[in-house]
Amino acid sequence: MSSPLEHSIPSWRSTECRNGRRVRARACFGVAFVTLALLTWHPALAQGPNEVRRVLVFNDFSPVASPGIGLIDQAIGAGLEKSGYQIELYTETLESTLFPDEQSQRRIREWFISKYKNRKPDVIIVVGPGSLRFIIESHETAFANIPVIFCGSTQEMLGELQPNSSFTGVWGVAQPDKTLAAALRLLPKTKHVVVVAGVGKYDRYLEAIAKQQFRQYESRFEFTYLTDLDKSDLIERLKHLPENTIVYHTAITQDASGAHFIDATQSVPMVAEAANAPVFVVDDVDLGSGAVGGDLLSLATEGQTAAEMAVKVLNGAKAQDIPIVKSANAYMFDSRALKRWGLKEVNLPPESIVLNRQPSVWESYKSYIIGGISLILLEALLIVALLRQQKMRRRAEEILRQSEERFRLVANSAPALIWMAGPDQLCTYVNQPWLEFTGRKVEEEIGNGWADGIHTDDLENALATYAEAFHQRQPFTMEYRLRRHDGEYRWVLDTGAPIINPDGSFSGYIGSAIDVTERKLAEEALASIGGKLIAAQEAERTRIARELHDDINQQMAFLAISLDQMRNSPPGSVPEIRSRTEALFRKTEEISRSLQALSHKLHSSKLEYFGLVNAMQGFCREFSDQHHVEVQFSEEYVPQHVPKEISLCLFRVMQAGLTNALKHSGVDRFEVRVHGTTYGIHLTIHDDGVGFDPDKALKSDGIGIISMRERVRFVNGTLAIESKANGGTTIGVDVPLAPAMATSQTA
Repeated sequence: MSSPLEHSIPSWRSTECRNGRRVRARACFGVAFVTLALLTWHPALAQGPNEVRRVLVFNDFSPVASPGIGLIDQAIGAGLEKSGYQIELYTETLESTLFPDEQSQRRIREWFISKYKNRKPDVIIVVGPGSLRFIIESHETAFANIPVIFCGSTQEMLGELQPNSSFTGVWGVAQPDKTLAAALRLLPKTKHVVVVAGVGKYDRYLEAIAKQQFRQYESRFEFTYLTDLDKSDLIERLKHLPENTIVYHTAITQDASGAHFIDATQSVPMVAEAANAPVFVVDDVDLGSGAVGGDLLSLATEGQTAAEMAVKVLNGAKAQDIPIVKSANAYMFDSRALKRWGLKEVNLPPESIVLNRQPSVWESYKSYIIGGISLILLEALLIVALLRQQKMRRRAEEILRQSEERFRLVANSAPALIWMAGPDQLCTYVNQPWLEFTGRKVEEEIGNGWADGIHTDDLENALATYAEAFHQRQPFTMEYRLRRHDGEYRWVLDTGAPIINPDGSFSGYIGSAIDVTERKLAEEALASIGGKLIAAQEAERTRIARELHDDINQQMAFLAISLDQMRNSPPGSVPEIRSRTEALFRKTEEISRSLQALSHKLHSSKLEYFGLVNAMQGFCREFSDQHHVEVQFSEEYVPQHVPKEISLCLFRVMQAGLTNALKHSGVDRFEVRVHGTTYGIHLTIHDDGVGFDPDKALKSDGIGIISMRERVRFVNGTLAIESKANGGTTIGVDVPLAPAMATSQTA
């Protein structure tokens, strides 16, 4: 901000002059062209239409509790990114560690089934045996016809429960015998084999596999299974192992005392540090914390294979046509652990992968050696190049000066307020219309001075948006009030875009602002008028309902009683009088019922005295009986006390939604669901009817949808309508509650 205007625009000039080796005359023309193009650039133009595909991933544990699952999830995410689709990725966790009991797991699974009842994924990926068992058991009832890809599990862990033709994936296959064979190549003098495991379900499973595969070696070596010990006892035993011993670590997710562990990040380092013998492990995520290695399951490869299968399904392949495969194991070893125990790489099995090798002198300093030799050869050429560079620089500076003059001319003639900023977020230029709008000098606007004109209520949000855009180097759009030269604050729409040089470097931002005060005032006036109309409408309905119920209806009831008495004791027992009295009584009773129904329709007393849920449920029941249709109503976690205006909004929207559905859907079955969320209340009205075009409905003469939208907006909520021809209609309403009520509702 300290430089005057003539030195603040061309940040390009200073950059190009300092970096003389990269000056190109044609870059200057390119920058000027990009600058002009940015004046009309809009963020929506940068996005191309991609087909949306939903992928649901179920994990046994969270990636924090299981680094192996985290590794698989990363590989799945990376593979799906290459699909060419816009992926809506939903990741769920059964939390088997935090909530292992059967009742909690049942509730978690029921919640997931309910959650995705009306949002079916295109493909499901399950990671772990618990998730696979859940999907197998619930597939036909909750996820029918949805293809499933599994990984991170073994076929044996499922027992008799096996997947059907809708499933395919990767079976993990642990091979402790191959790991032991590799260990014996490294340690041919081995006499003792110690197997370490915990008491968790997965620990027992791996221990059983090890016992089965090690039976062929029992005649040659002494086997010891340290599997029912707590942490302290296990560490003590590992510290005093006999000579010529190797340790095979399966998994310790729980010890004998009931303590839980994360195997890869807690148990493996603990065993490797305590043992006075080399430790071999099961999968690749266990490598790198002191273990030597072995024939390891590649969890990353499993996730990659599962993602490739999922992409094939998204492209139209059937799960039954994709064969189930076994995991791709590999011999993997840690160079640091090999050196610690004096083991030689030449004794490793063929095609072994060795990680964490210390680079040789050539590998460490190859670039420096090559660079030094190259520098000597290039020095002679550099002198000639520098002389030629000076000539090119002078020419480029002249072209750049002309380009900057043209830019000033265009910017000062534009109807928008144009600004530029350097990579340090400081403003370097504002055009003449900006100075005329603010009535200030250029020295007052550059640097951080431009922010002095922003209204104090908008300043914090505007600066935060500005700073975040610079950090992300992404386009931004924001609205704020800017003080005009006459002291009036005007709403402006400010759009900025990053300036990227031809060499890929970041030079700052260019942007423009336009006055949108009239549009803003019109929107606020419209919102205010809509709210006031709804409030007045409800007040009038309440007044009419009270008059009909407390006055006219009571008079009609009294008349009905009087006529009934006349019917029971007719004067003179004249048949004609009795007949006429009977007809008058029936008519009076009919009028009374009609007036009472009208009163209930105008203002529901149930809503006021019995609460939102009871009022909605009662209306659905009456609506069903009156029109001979089926209305399925359900509610969940709705607070007992809901503010009056929110209750009335949701009740009226439900009335209007059911009435419209009855008139236009062509079906006789409807669903109404209301449930509490972490921040408010969500209402859903659904039918499987003929559907309609919401945009055309908004433009029609009717006010049904407009009225619903205004009601919802009056309580700061949102209304969403999804409908298509012969595909049914779903109306969704989200209304926020006060923070205190939302907190108590979720507690």
